[in-house]
Amino acid sequence: MSEALQNKPRQGILWLASYPKSGNTWTRVFLHNLFSALEGRDAEQDINRLGEYTAWDLAVSAYEPLLGKPIAQASRAEIAAVRPRVQEAVALRTNGIAMVKTHQALVSDRGTPTINFAMSSGAIYIVRNPLDVAVSFAAHLAVDIDEAIEQMATQGLETDITERSVYEVYGSWSQHVESWTRNPHRAMHVMRYEDMIEAPLQTFSGLAAHLLLRPTAQQLSDTIARSSFERLKEQETRAGFLEKPDGAQRFFRAGRTGEWRKVLGRRQVRKIVSAHHVQMRRFGYLSDDIRHLADS
Repeated sequence: MSEALQNKPRQGILWLASYPKSGNTWTRVFLHNLFSALEGRDAEQDINRLGEYTAWDLAVSAYEPLLGKPIAQASRAEIAAVRPRVQEAVALRTNGIAMVKTHQALVSDRGTPTINFAMSSGAIYIVRNPLDVAVSFAAHLAVDIDEAIEQMATQGLETDITERSVYEVYGSWSQHVESWTRNPHRAMHVMRYEDMIEAPLQTFSGLAAHLLLRPTAQQLSDTIARSSFERLKEQETRAGFLEKPDGAQRFFRAGRTGEWRKVLGRRQVRKIVSAHHVQMRRFGYLSDDIRHLADS
């Protein structure tokens, strides 16, 4: 994390960062439900009202006034250049800390940082086994798994510009993970998706403690239950989810670990491990059986 975070501002952005399909939205829902519990509200967070607590820094409507022209007429270099000012506006219009979801890699984009550290108070970073990410990412993009694996291995990968949003710089899975986690910092809290599933009480209580929140044991337990993947799937089934990409059948699919074992072939496992083994080893994703599959 940048030295710019050494002196944390009283007002700024708390980044909720991850590579796509790694548990970012799940974390947002947990935090929304936790804030509600701490405020004495006994209600489950509506997944289509996540904007109550978290902001978005990609909206075209925030960029066009600074660009002075429609987004369709702007170059990516021009968009990159005004991005820090958009993020500054998000921070300044929020009373206190502004939580912002991002899939940006922590890199320089055409000479401008993707993240404005002068307006940042810290970050939560969620990492997930790339073998499972590949399965979820393919469904998210409505492409085959081989295409998803290729995209995950592409350095500097960027998204499209749409009528609603500017592009994001994903980079490769390894590039993304390394960019956010290579320099440990007290303002950065890193969580594994697998721990969120397998040890939710310990993992989410650690997140609350990092944010200096002090829920009771009952509040924490209730919040975890209200934020479970099954509850999120039920909400999406009943009312849909506004953030679901047009091509995807569902946003909240499985919420499991190890799905890749039933879906990926050995060639696909080898390709993912070959591209990402350094970061996989760092986060405990290179077990003996995975190495055996990749070597066979």
